[in-house]
Amino acid sequence: MQNVQVWGETLRLLVEMAATAAFALSGIMEAARKRLDAVGVCVVGFLAAFGGGTLRDLLLDQRPFFWVRHVEMLWGVLALCVLAMLFLRTRHFALTERAIQWPDALGLGLFAATGVHQALLLELPALVAVLMGLITGVFGGVLRDVVCNQIPAAFHDHRPYAVCAFAGGWVYVGLWQADAPGWVALVSCVGVTAGLRALSLWRNWQLPAWKT
Repeated sequence: MQNVQVWGETLRLLVEMAATAAFALSGIMEAARKRLDAVGVCVVGFLAAFGGGTLRDLLLDQRPFFWVRHVEMLWGVLALCVLAMLFLRTRHFALTERAIQWPDALGLGLFAATGVHQALLLELPALVAVLMGLITGVFGGVLRDVVCNQIPAAFHDHRPYAVCAFAGGWVYVGLWQADAPGWVALVSCVGVTAGLRALSLWRNWQLPAWKT
């Protein structure tokens, strides 16, 4: 049992690191398109990587913030910003965007699971817990786009993103209420969220838009 818990914690950490890097890269590339300076690139990268988790901690009144507890992630994102500014060029953007789709999908599921878990520990209602998971996974990208003065991609891209996190969050809640092991809930939430996101990209699923 102890080995299973260690394996689950290692898996969570690896996926979280990959997800944080993917979210940060999405912010860095958006900042580069807007031709921001070095400070702007770092700010947008940090917002994309940590914005959703920070908003969750604010709403749940959690102190210290998760990035204060894990300072190594701050250093990692800062290093990624510096390396990207040194080596990432416009011709690399399309390839990088394709490469980070999987870490981004995995991170969406992991951050959704983290938000749901934190809310359930506080004994909040199931719907509130799922929404906390959605906020954790999605709102880093929303803040990134708002700072870059554009409509957030999560709202106008039409391909399911927040919906995937919403569905994965309910899977986590169901397994929590069934007293399943924590690692099972984590893997199931990430699998459902990432799987739905991958299917939406592969099949080009579109959410209905407002008819005018």
